[in-house]
Amino acid sequence: MQIKRDFYLQQLVDGKQNGLIKIVTGIRRCGKSFLLFKLFRQYLLDVGVDSDHIIQIALDDIENANLREPLPLYKCIKAKMTDEELYYILLDEIQLVPRFEEVLNSLLRIDNADVYVTGSNSKFLSSDIITEFRGRGDEIHLYPLSLSEYCEGTGLSPAEAWKDYYTYGGLPHILSLGTEKKKIDYLNNLFESVYLIDILERQRIKNKAEFEELVKIIASGIGALTNPTKLEKTFKSVKKVNIDSVTISRYLGYMQDAFLIEKAERYDVKGKKYIGSLAKYYFTDIGLRNAILGLRQQEETHIMENIIYNELRRRGCKVDIGMVEQRFVDNDGKWQRKQLEVDFVVNEGNQRYYIQSALALPDEDKRKQEMGSLLRINDSFKKIIIVKDDIKPWRDENGILTIGLLDFLINADSLEQ
Repeated sequence: MQIKRDFYLQQLVDGKQNGLIKIVTGIRRCGKSFLLFKLFRQYLLDVGVDSDHIIQIALDDIENANLREPLPLYKCIKAKMTDEELYYILLDEIQLVPRFEEVLNSLLRIDNADVYVTGSNSKFLSSDIITEFRGRGDEIHLYPLSLSEYCEGTGLSPAEAWKDYYTYGGLPHILSLGTEKKKIDYLNNLFESVYLIDILERQRIKNKAEFEELVKIIASGIGALTNPTKLEKTFKSVKKVNIDSVTISRYLGYMQDAFLIEKAERYDVKGKKYIGSLAKYYFTDIGLRNAILGLRQQEETHIMENIIYNELRRRGCKVDIGMVEQRFVDNDGKWQRKQLEVDFVVNEGNQRYYIQSALALPDEDKRKQEMGSLLRINDSFKKIIIVKDDIKPWRDENGILTIGLLDFLINADSLEQ
């Protein structure tokens, strides 16, 4: 079954003829080539674009090996443009061309050229390409399959798909693999032979074991606040390895540049400012995270939090970790301060949402605990608790909306209930 990926296709459609290079970024194997060469090309044909006005070049194809040089590639494209009508130029694996920036800049100067590119190695899967074309590039960031897309591809209901989804993640090829062993082998091989090697070679990291251990520590600690200094102490106390915080910070940056993980910073809700160096790191694909740990540490609470984060980011939201300070008088009559966490401070345009992730709310005490930070936020933005239970959305006397996880993940307008 073909997954339409309409959310991303629409972004490509909206970017047509905007004078910018449309740059499809995302973690390897998340479907960038399929989006551009299959879905977008078919859209163009369906709206009446002649096939000879769609110039499609897969630069990783052996037949196009001679086009992996800037001038031959540029001349080939120009030779195919035989009239003044608009041409759509789709280039896959553009990073295989040395000095590809010169090719793209030259194509930008052609009035009847609309350019779309993807890439799959660490050179392209980094923030470098966006920096290079700042102001001239329009990024479409592709994430692995959402739960909704996963259900579309498998034909399963959300409830039926959930366990497989939170175990094996959303890389599209997973859907074609029939057994647990095949899925785990695929994820392990992908991490070892693609993601890890790309980062090590690109960044010239000499100590593979050291870097790989940090990846495992981050995988173990999704949902936990940390920073390079804390991680340095973890290496010393638990792993008996000395690795300084500067190196750790650099390694974390490499993982982010490769879209393997994302960083959520800590934000003081009342003070309206970012605070300290503590942050949380979430894996772009939860299946990779689980495979890295050998399917150990399958805590549904933390995995659920990671998946909620990914869904919010997929929808284009800016997501931070919130902090609200509580002041109270202790038993000795002294004023004390306590920091309460808001799982997610979510900004989407001029809208803001405060969201708590809770596996379950079995009793009133647990509900009060989850509500504690939300009740101390005085502004009028929406406050939401997402629970694992399949419940009908409801709003309490404080205006706090409680919704079920599957409802949130499947319904694109779930936050507006």
